[in-house]
Order: sequence, then structure tokens, then C-alpha cells
Amino acid sequence: MTEATPSATMATMAEELLLFGGTASPVLTQNIADHLGVDVARSEVVRFSEGNLFVRVGENVRGRDVYLVQSTVFPANDHFMELLFWIDAFKRASVASVTVVIPYFSYAKGDKKDEPRVSIRARVCADCLEVAGADRVVTMDLMPPQIQGFFHVPVDDLYAMPILCDALADEGLSDVVVVSPDAGFAKKARKFARRLSAPLAILEKERPDHAEQPEMVGLLGNVAGRNAIVVDDFTISAGTLAEAADYLVERGASSVIAAVTHGVFSTGSMERLDKSAIARLYVTDTVENQPVGLSERVRVVTVAPLFAEAIRRIHQRESISVLFDD
Repeated sequence: MTEATPSATMATMAEELLLFGGTASPVLTQNIADHLGVDVARSEVVRFSEGNLFVRVGENVRGRDVYLVQSTVFPANDHFMELLFWIDAFKRASVASVTVVIPYFSYAKGDKKDEPRVSIRARVCADCLEVAGADRVVTMDLMPPQIQGFFHVPVDDLYAMPILCDALADEGLSDVVVVSPDAGFAKKARKFARRLSAPLAILEKERPDHAEQPEMVGLLGNVAGRNAIVVDDFTISAGTLAEAADYLVERGASSVIAAVTHGVFSTGSMERLDKSAIARLYVTDTVENQPVGLSERVRVVTVAPLFAEAIRRIHQRESISVLFDD
């Protein structure tokens, strides 16, 4: 049997794979397409004056494997509804499969009923995606990762940690200590520390209500005389990062930089960042439509190659887990 050459494989993939982008992630979609060597498929979204959305697929998708890239943020509800309409449109056009690529799944934090009379929002969203017809979900750094259990379809949760660690290593810092902003992120922070060959410190914080301003109350580990790297899965107000950085400097840290996967960034976040002790903040491009301009302290690293490789492996029926073998 003659093996297919790499160029032949790419040509076959280009013929079978269709990559679409929602309105929340056009730049990331184009970058993923460039890495796959395919064009972004044609589509259209119309927003009517009362807020209704209308989507139209501009390609013949019958019998094709479709991949749709759409983060669900700013505005989260509109972009999530758009995602559902896309899935429904593809299914009604007789696709072979729909894989939804959700770089940032904004409702993932709504994973439990921790107060009386509240919704488990992540479960509702998972149900909606499945009822609409999604065959597979690809996302990045779910918070928390166990909400994969809310789905009855395969979920591939990619990790930004290797890409962020490469960017942090390029800083060339010595005497580094990796800092987790709370005990809940300590397990992931330990992986950063191991990859950067650095010790780990853990902050203790209290968040008495739903306000995005935590209070730092303790530190496990030594940061005195070290360059601290605060790592986390996402930031919205930059409140946790700013409080953490100031707290670490008070306890003798020589400098503070930070790295988070999802830079959501609400109004006021950049001002808070610029007033903090954080010298630089690394984020990925899972969110690209923030309502604020980014501070000069923010460095954006792309995860397009990782998503492209994941899509290629899904399409070629190859393993994704090998991408993260240490």
C-alpha cells in the first residue's frame, strides 16, 4: 500500500474539512485557517434592530465535517445564541458532523448550585449545545475542567500552559517562583512550576461576595528576593492579579509578572493593571473582542497553532492527548 504524502494529506483535508468562524473570533479563525492551509468558509450573520440574530451558511456543507470557532464573551449571551444557531443551520444543511471550537467558554464557572435557588449555568449551556446538534466540543482551559462531565459528546480541553511557559521562559528571569492566586489553582500552577523548574507558592484569598475584588489573607511559600510569576486561568477585572502582585511585593518579591489563559478584560481592568506592581501580563488570543484597549503591559501570545493541530488530529482520527505529554 502506498502511503499518502504530507501534501496529499493536506489536499485531502482541505477538500473534506470546512472551517467557519463566528463573529466573536474572526482573527483567531483566520490564523487557525492559515495554519491548516485552508480558507475560512463563507458565512453571514445579520443582527436585526430588536436584537434578533440571523445566520446563513454560504457553502455547500452536505456530507462535510464542519468546524466552527466561536468564543462566548462580549456579549456572552449573544455569541452563545449565535453559536447555537450556527449548529442548527449546519445540521439542517445535512453536514456529516459539527465540531464547535469554543476557545473561551464563559459560562464554565457556573458549575454548581452553591446558593439556594440558583441555576447551574454550565450544565444548561452544555444541554443547549447538544440539543442544537453539536457532535464534539473543543475548548481551552475549562474552569473547572470537571464540567466535561456535563456533556454526553466528546470534549477536548486543550491547555495553554506549554505556550505560556515558552513565553515566560523567553523572559530569561532567574530566581523565579511561580505563584498560584489561590488553593484552587494550585494543581495547575504546580505544572507551570515544574515546566519552568521553579518552586511554587500559594496565596490564600477571600471573596465574600460576587464582586470581582478579592482580599489576599495569606501566603504559603517564600517569595522574598525572587521574581514572582502569578499564573491563573482567566482574569476579568484584573483585581485578583493586582491584589496578588501588591501583596507579593509587600512580602519581598523582586518583581512580578503574570500569565493567564483568558484575558477577558472588562471596563476598568487596564487602569487597575497599570496601577499594580505587575510589570507584564501574558494572555492568549482566546478572547479578541474586549471592550477596552489593551495596556502596553499586556503581551498576547497566539494559540492558533495548537487549535489548528487539534482540528487536524480530530479530522485525521489521531490522538490529541499526545500534544501534552511531558
